Amino acid sequence: MQAHVITIGDEILIGQIFDTNSTFIAKELDRIGFQVTRSISIPDTREAILENLAYAKKNADVVLMTGGLGPTKDDVTKQAFCDFFDDTLVRDDEVLENITRIFSKHLNRPLLPSNVSQAQVPSKCTVLMNRYGTAPGMWMQEEKTVFVSMPGVPFEMKELMKDEVLPRLMKTFERPYILHKTLQTYGVGESELADRIEDWENALPPQIKLAYLPSLGKVRLRLSTVGSSREEVEQALEAQVKTLHDILQDVIVGYDEEDTLAAAIHKKLTDAHKTLALAESFTGGKLADTFVTMPGASRYFKGSLVAYAKETKINLLDIDNALIEQHSVVSAEVASAMALAAQKKFAADYTIATTGNAGPSKGDSDAEVGTVFMAIATPDGVEAHRFSMGQPREKVVGKAINKALQLLNKELLKI
Repeated sequence: MQAHVITIGDEILIGQIFDTNSTFIAKELDRIGFQVTRSISIPDTREAILENLAYAKKNADVVLMTGGLGPTKDDVTKQAFCDFFDDTLVRDDEVLENITRIFSKHLNRPLLPSNVSQAQVPSKCTVLMNRYGTAPGMWMQEEKTVFVSMPGVPFEMKELMKDEVLPRLMKTFERPYILHKTLQTYGVGESELADRIEDWENALPPQIKLAYLPSLGKVRLRLSTVGSSREEVEQALEAQVKTLHDILQDVIVGYDEEDTLAAAIHKKLTDAHKTLALAESFTGGKLADTFVTMPGASRYFKGSLVAYAKETKINLLDIDNALIEQHSVVSAEVASAMALAAQKKFAADYTIATTGNAGPSKGDSDAEVGTVFMAIATPDGVEAHRFSMGQPREKVVGKAINKALQLLNKELLKI
């Protein structure tokens, strides 16, 4: 089953907003057995909508669209639908009742004519009631292709997908079973991974595909397959995952998107009843963010101190100015002192300290831009590490966070 995803809006094309709708829709369609073969953002014009509807009709079983259903003149999707399906707009009383309810209960102001116009829908469509907004969804079928139009507001679209669109698609189409399994690896580059698993990859059955998904400090390996039998698909994929795990067990930290290295550390600290604190300089609290966004972090996370300026390191972490003058703020000695100070102040079992020159200028140190020092303080002592992480600034910070997680995970494996 092939699907096209069309997001409508000039604001997407000029970079004013980020298109999260396509990502969500693609994941949900994949989950129920549809393969997205085309995803495109188009302008708010009748011509662009008609052109893409015509193309989709020839090439897709399902077409999901978002955007262009608002009350203003630049929202032309409904009229374009009517033109494409040779239809006319009619008022839907249930939609009008829903709009009236929303204005009365949540907005506390009278309806404007433009709001009332949102109750106009193509006469041939099946209305998908939007309980969270004033723009209804529309379901149309032309020959063998289903066309669905939804509002562009993400939370409204997601609720319509969950309540209306996905159940209808599952009922309308017979679909294959699609399965993905993602392995999370850290500390090894894409080319080295490819070299290590070359023989295994060359022997993969043709129905199982492998994708390398690299990012800063980590590579995800995604295995994908499709078949008519769920049991056969799961067994075939699981056998390959087991073999791959045996080859890469020293660098695999988890499976699927939620099994990140931070999540693995979260579990280890919780299970071991150990605590963690941070002293961050150039990472600016982003390392702390990887932990505090996870529910239950309060069981082990004591806190983080962002000591960005030299004076803050001296005044809040009690770093000796003589140490800084002798070695500079970007040094193994200062990183170690920061880690030990945080360990003492927060009474934590483990602490990580970061200091470095993320760029583009050198700041308080003569160390080369991209130079980073990290220190890990444990119940057994402190150890500092030096890294050269290049440029630009975002890359340095991202790689540093991943490296800090790797160093901490290595220590926790000793428990």
